[in-house]
Amino acid sequence: MDQPYLLSEAQMRRIEPFFPLSHGIPRVDDRLIVSAIIFVIKNGLRWRDAPRSYGPHKTIYNRFIRWSRLGVFNRIFVELAGQAGEPDRIMIDATHLKAHRTAASLLKGGLFPDVSGAPRAA
Repeated sequence: MDQPYLLSEAQMRRIEPFFPLSHGIPRVDDRLIVSAIIFVIKNGLRWRDAPRSYGPHKTIYNRFIRWSRLGVFNRIFVELAGQAGEPDRIMIDATHLKAHRTAASLLKGGLFPDVSGAPRAA
């Protein structure tokens, strides 16, 4: 795995404006980190099981958490879904997953600010 990019340069250019600017030290290639995040989530892996070619697993995890809290992924999804227009068909997934009783506390804590009930700053 020389260059394990899962996104093309054109795809990355479309989502680049949603990432926060780097302050101080230049950060690791965002395209590589996004590809690592996609790879881990798509394959259902633990962060530490990400291939070494993506870099340190701690960097991948920290970037995912930071960007999630900043709402980066939510803004990307909203923008890309808005560009698609009206769907021709809508599908319903009837998957049922059993969650631990404390799983609902993620919304209360504000990990996902767009869907949490946490008060928003004005």
